[in-house]
Amino acid sequence: MTDDELSAIVRLLGRDPSDLELAMYSVMWSEHCSYKSSRKYLGRFPTEAPWVLVGPGEGAGVIDVGEDLAVALRIESHNHPSAVEPHQGAATGVGGIIRDIFSMGARPIALMDPLRFGPLDVARNRYLVEGVVSGISSYGNSVGVPTVGGEIVFDPCYSANPLINVFCLGVLPKSRLVLARAEGEGNLAVLLGASTGRDGIGGASILASSGFDEPSMIGTGADKRPSVQVGDPFEEKKLIEACLALLDAGLAVGVQDLGAGGLSCAASETAAKGGMGMDVDIARVPRREPGMDPVEVMISESQERMLAIVTPEDLDEVLALCQRWEIRASVVGRVTKTGRFRVYDGLFDGGGSPVPLCDVPAESLGDGPVYDRPVARPAGQGALVAADPLPVLAERFPPGADLGPELVGLLSLPNIGDSSWVWRQYDHQLFVNTVSGPGCDAAVLRLRGTEKALALTTDGKARFCLLDPRTGGALAVLEAARNVACTGARSLALVNCLNFGNPEHPEVMWQFAEVVDGMAEACRALGFPVIGGNVSFYNESGGADIQPTPVVAVVGLIDRLDRPVPPAALAPGTRIVVLGDTAAELGGSEWAAGRHGLLGGLPPVADLAAGARLHGLVASLVGERAVAGVHDCSDGGLAVALAEMAIAGGTGFTVAAEGSLAALAPAVACFSESANRVVVAVDGARADEILGRAASAGVPAAVIGTAGGDRLVWAGAFDVALAQAERAWRDALPSALLGGCAASVGGTPPIPPGTGGVTPVV
Repeated sequence: MTDDELSAIVRLLGRDPSDLELAMYSVMWSEHCSYKSSRKYLGRFPTEAPWVLVGPGEGAGVIDVGEDLAVALRIESHNHPSAVEPHQGAATGVGGIIRDIFSMGARPIALMDPLRFGPLDVARNRYLVEGVVSGISSYGNSVGVPTVGGEIVFDPCYSANPLINVFCLGVLPKSRLVLARAEGEGNLAVLLGASTGRDGIGGASILASSGFDEPSMIGTGADKRPSVQVGDPFEEKKLIEACLALLDAGLAVGVQDLGAGGLSCAASETAAKGGMGMDVDIARVPRREPGMDPVEVMISESQERMLAIVTPEDLDEVLALCQRWEIRASVVGRVTKTGRFRVYDGLFDGGGSPVPLCDVPAESLGDGPVYDRPVARPAGQGALVAADPLPVLAERFPPGADLGPELVGLLSLPNIGDSSWVWRQYDHQLFVNTVSGPGCDAAVLRLRGTEKALALTTDGKARFCLLDPRTGGALAVLEAARNVACTGARSLALVNCLNFGNPEHPEVMWQFAEVVDGMAEACRALGFPVIGGNVSFYNESGGADIQPTPVVAVVGLIDRLDRPVPPAALAPGTRIVVLGDTAAELGGSEWAAGRHGLLGGLPPVADLAAGARLHGLVASLVGERAVAGVHDCSDGGLAVALAEMAIAGGTGFTVAAEGSLAALAPAVACFSESANRVVVAVDGARADEILGRAASAGVPAAVIGTAGGDRLVWAGAFDVALAQAERAWRDALPSALLGGCAASVGGTPPIPPGTGGVTPVV
């Protein structure tokens, strides 16, 4: 808390705050809880559509998907806790996002985990990867919610600041939708779930709302370790079932998760949203540690706790239901019409002092300051953009150069290679809803009791945002919507997790504002709203900010799923068609930056109108089963997309540059990351039909070759054995985790095998 903020509190109260009041304002007015640096910009997102039932500002966004069903979705970050204690930081991130979903009345049915780490030739980064993956798998598998997809990306900017974003989706009957509202004078606030301890104290204000002063301090993180929560997935499972049973029985007026800020946040927010006040008695809060003072009780972020607002008449039934599910239930508060948030110690039991430990306007805790931070384009932005990698790479790889080693090298990068070492540790078939899971362009989940299905994906490309934040933000939205279209779905809604550096740095706020504008423009052009999100600032260490990293999750709807979704694979004898144009766009690409260390230039153009046309065409082709295989073209360009389809299908290909590819140098045609491109494999007899439909839709298209054989052949570019390409792709991540290869840009010498302390699951 700043001196100015303290002065504002004194003016608001007309007196100095008590210790408890000061602690509560410190948490509630923290960056993590109040969004005081970002709130000015978040209103730029489109948030409304006929199918939106709940937009930003609640525990999760909710959309109507028909047949009396709704879907709740939310994405959050647990970055700093995971940097300090990777297993528990990631595990409690999963637990928190699940509670956000079932607090709306939805049953959580899917998780996704977009992850960012530093290079794997650094031992600590390997430790973080292992700890985070084990935390996600142990919690998600134990609580019974499948992890159906995500991303894992490596870049030096994340070495001191890994990004652990978690997305959750749930399904509910519309009649069970509930909001976090404390309404009805005399209604009771019932604390459900685990007891309260000292873990997580200051998680929102101390840990999530400040940077790491020195890169070396997170080697132990000893001074911040108590701010990391400790999770219990089995307690969470009981809490899920008890809360959903309460809502099915109509026994809860409102429900809210005890996340950041703990009881102080949940109780004051539910009161303020209902236009009411609340009296809280901390003597009624079950504790698992002796000697906890009022500040610790009110701001602890201990996990697996919920706050339910119930009527006095329903209390006995609520307590009996909780007893059946073997979870604690304690009346800790009472709704009032005073508009005040007051905290007592022993009031409800007739003992203790009648003088409140805290007495503040309920709305004031959630009505923190809004800052208009200085905004400035980075001084080196012009030079960065001017450093186009194309001339350098054109000189290194002139026409006629053998690009086989370049293709194999790209497939060997952990950013591109097989990520099954991660997702094979997750149960992705719980509930038996998963039609397409990890490793696909987008996950597909059937909606039980209907013919419908959901498609969901997470995407983001920080390098593009570093070079041009506005374009990078739009490209993230385009890629996610493109992946959803590859399943035959139409995109309905987006949630975002905006991971940035220190908002007190004008350059960071410029990046943030530009990214928001780019994402907003893309969502408007593509016709779906932003219904929720999270902002994670202060991702910095020693004054160095991470690259701007917006991560988006898009959910789409398949109206009728009557057969499997076409795989991202080639089938022998099929013709290969590229939908969309390719241009000389290498800025921020994996080939230029990831393989050759050339981070500069401009990212690909984000043509939003072309994206909308492509998505409509692809979704219709997939929905009509006009294609045998379909794959988004993104990281590594067309050559990598073709190689991935070949590996998945177990067959090679022979292609040649056609259409827009023919005008480019072979290296550029192979590895450009132009947006708005999809590769489809089609029966030969239907190739002309596909070209005709593309022309009618205004989408450029060209037949470039045929699938078959055991080699990957691009005429005039490369000729690589399928077995060699597959081996490079499959070994990329396990080898890097074992220290068996150099994972960072620039060819850092390899670390001897075994020094990483990681045993890959293969």
